[in-house]
Amino acid sequence: MSDAVRILALLLSAWTAPAAWAQLQTDAPPVVPGAKPVMVESIKVHAQALEGNLEGNSVERDVLVFLPPSYKKETSRRYPVVYALHGYSIGAQQWSREIHAPQTLEGAFARGANEMIVVLPDSKTVHNGSMYSSSMTTGDFEGFIARDVVAYIDAHYRTIPERSSRGLAGHSMGGYGTTRIGMKHAEVFGSLYIMSPCCLSPRAVRGDGAEFDKLLESVKTSADSAKLPFFARAQLAAAAAWSPNPKNPPLFLDLPNSGGDAQADVLAKWAANAPLAFVHQYIGNIRRYHGIALDVGDQDRLRADTAKLHDVLNAYGIQNTFEVYAGDHTNKLGERFQNHVLPFFSANLCFKAGCR
Repeated sequence: MSDAVRILALLLSAWTAPAAWAQLQTDAPPVVPGAKPVMVESIKVHAQALEGNLEGNSVERDVLVFLPPSYKKETSRRYPVVYALHGYSIGAQQWSREIHAPQTLEGAFARGANEMIVVLPDSKTVHNGSMYSSSMTTGDFEGFIARDVVAYIDAHYRTIPERSSRGLAGHSMGGYGTTRIGMKHAEVFGSLYIMSPCCLSPRAVRGDGAEFDKLLESVKTSADSAKLPFFARAQLAAAAAWSPNPKNPPLFLDLPNSGGDAQADVLAKWAANAPLAFVHQYIGNIRRYHGIALDVGDQDRLRADTAKLHDVLNAYGIQNTFEVYAGDHTNKLGERFQNHVLPFFSANLCFKAGCR
């Protein structure tokens, strides 16, 4: 492996690891005795924010909705909602298996968490991940989450349609999305749980990977993209999200390297999308959150940057919790979701209309 490809691999390790990692069977917590079943609905949500995207990503998006045990019987009751964002290379269905839903939701409610609706939107793209960013090439996935999905759920389910009753969570690329969208859309969400977030820091790519560049530049269709190794495809996903170029068909993006040379203007665009670079612009928004939690495994390569985000929040006097737990990037997701994520939202979301 050349130095450039090794450096690129380190850059893109922010998306976790090879695709096989994303599809591994994660550990499930023990079934909680007496847990009542939740209802699962698989729906389509029209994404106005994605209309006209240059990649041709579908504007009819898959969304999984988990309704709590009491939803069908208590027909006048309204519920807060948690929106949970998946990572790179998987979609909503795979994400539900990684967190072992619905078992972990049922377990959390049986262990005392207040009942809530949980929504898993699908944000896969031509290159296998949207980065939850706003781009003419991919479409505005930031707006899809913050506006389209929220509006649809509020219109079709018995929600409490207030920011104090909405939570946003996500893992890896979804942790990045939670961080990014949370900073920019405090008018929509009231509490955040950030799990092993990727891509927080501005990163540089050295300009000596001509072979790797040639591989990427050979991609002309979505079928070509699907044949790429994990890191190469993730590079295209990032470029489509952070350095779109409507005048550069067929992929409508600019790569951070070209012909073995680093492209400073493209790297600047990538840096502008790094939360640790832009967090200082959104401190006023972040102060509005009732609760903010971060966690990461002690064997996760994303531990250092997650700790940096925690340190920034502390430096501004913003209350947050940060836990480094025994685990790697994926193996504890089910346990974390059941015993930490949902109890956090149970303690921090508003469960009645009109509270702030």
